[in-house]
Amino acid sequence: MEQKIILSADSTCDLGRELKKRYNVNFYPFHIILGEMEYMDNVDIFTDDIYRTYREKKILPKTAAINVAEYINYFKQWVEDGYEVIHLNLGGAISSAHQNCMIAAKELGNVYPIDSYNLSTGISLLVIEAANMINEGKSAREISENLKEIRDKVHSSFILDTLEFMHAGGRCSTIAAIGSNLLQLKPCIEVNNRSGAMTVGTKYRGNLEKVLTNYTKDKLKEFNSIHYDRVFITHSGIDDKYIQLVKNILNELTSFKEIFVTKASCTISSHCGPNTLGILFMTN
Repeated sequence: MEQKIILSADSTCDLGRELKKRYNVNFYPFHIILGEMEYMDNVDIFTDDIYRTYREKKILPKTAAINVAEYINYFKQWVEDGYEVIHLNLGGAISSAHQNCMIAAKELGNVYPIDSYNLSTGISLLVIEAANMINEGKSAREISENLKEIRDKVHSSFILDTLEFMHAGGRCSTIAAIGSNLLQLKPCIEVNNRSGAMTVGTKYRGNLEKVLTNYTKDKLKEFNSIHYDRVFITHSGIDDKYIQLVKNILNELTSFKEIFVTKASCTISSHCGPNTLGILFMTN
């Protein structure tokens, strides 16, 4: 008997259209409120729109999680047709999305929300693991439990080129922003894979080429048992030469079977600013 399992995730997984199709994943978008208008992330507003509006008007968007009613309406179509749904959420430490999803799941039944403890393609790494488990014939309940067991093996980090957007969004002080710019400091933002909270790691100094080189090498040295099936290079909009730089380092120093390049959604990009780039992978 054919399994009837739907794989789904918040749009903040940043998987991209090609991989969405490859792994048969459904997305539901976060809300982006820009000025007087409300949009759906990566549906009718995109990262470049966010940055252009900020340059021209100095307005940053507000982001809003998917609410309970939206989740219910979204899942209901599948549940009524006899499907079970596995849905991966943006980390509960930084968003109410998972809490809302849990309420919707309790009302509907046959929906398995997973707090990814992560963001961006840190979620996508788990989405791909879920897709593979579906293909192996595992049940929705088994997949849900397995994802909870392996989510602390996801390692996500990003280099910020500027603190301007963090400062504009009230996430760092003026003194910290000015100090970093004067000293050419570019902080590494790391995701705690046991809670989903974000912390500041190494503060690199120098131009972006030097910083991305050192960051990439440091991250690869940090772990002894990297899972080499795949790695994501995820960015908020950056010159291709920097993407190629990081890709070359990965090819030179590792044996990843696949290197995926994706662009972050508005929800993620509006907080970190342009020229942000990270590498995201799993350990065994």
